Amino acid sequence: MSAATLKGWAEVVDEYGKGGWIALMVISFVVFWPIGLAVLGFLIWSGRMGCMGRRHRAYRWHDARQSRSSGNTAFDEYREETLRRLEEEQTEFASFLDHLRKAKDKAEFDQFVTERANRPSASATGETGDESDTSFVPRT
Repeated sequence: MSAATLKGWAEVVDEYGKGGWIALMVISFVVFWPIGLAVLGFLIWSGRMGCMGRRHRAYRWHDARQSRSSGNTAFDEYREETLRRLEEEQTEFASFLDHLRKAKDKAEFDQFVTERANRPSASATGETGDESDTSFVPRT
């Protein structure tokens, strides 16, 4: 079988979703277990069962979306523009969240450095390095 034929079969089964792939895998195991094992390996490798990261699934969804047409070119253009804009907003929002996480981490680190700098040194208080932290005093 050629790669194009396998891709065609995969597209046909993709129309049925995860249920179609699960049914194909079960039937393949019943008929001849090595074929079922090959189908299972293909499902894991291709990420069709959600075994891969979110980006991989989004990429596959993006490819499937581009190949589908409603037959109305004006609607297809509108849909593509709207989905493109939403993807850009999602990317910008993810970038914004990453920036917020970095800013929070920096603020926490700066606070730690400031507190560390304001703490009296061990030589000034006559303590050893192990006993310099007196923030926790156990109850007796």
